[in-house]
Amino acid sequence: MVTLRRFLLIALVAVVAGCGFQLRQSPNYAFTTLFVNLPENDAMGASLRRNIAASGQVTVITDVRDVEKAQVIYEPTLNVREKVILGRTSTGAIREYQLRLRYRFRLRTQGGKELIPDAEIFLTRDINFNETGALSKESEEALLYRDMENDLIQQILRRLAAVRSL
Repeated sequence: MVTLRRFLLIALVAVVAGCGFQLRQSPNYAFTTLFVNLPENDAMGASLRRNIAASGQVTVITDVRDVEKAQVIYEPTLNVREKVILGRTSTGAIREYQLRLRYRFRLRTQGGKELIPDAEIFLTRDINFNETGALSKESEEALLYRDMENDLIQQILRRLAAVRSL
């Protein structure tokens, strides 16, 4: 019985190792200093700066007076939240919404070389609506937008890590 368990454990380890499974690691960036052109009081901007600095490889610069110290400059060009009606009941009441988050940014060097030209990320989430639970749906909507922003930040980090050379 013990031998069978050991064999199954070894087989499981071999299968996992053979498929290329690897735990997610912090990304390697091609730059060491980054200027993030986002307001200090912006929650998404603060989260983005925190996630970039958490790698320990990049110094995030936020002061405009120190922009010349940065190797690359991150510039958001569009950040739009939309709420679109998807469906109505037979009486005309709203039954379902779609929450949309459209975000555009670019990454360039001090010299103006485009490392990531104007890139757009478009995220959507569907939400059912019931008039009797309007307050709870508002908090659910806020939670979905926060989830979309977290997803957006992860996608931005992956795109920044995809830059291989300056």
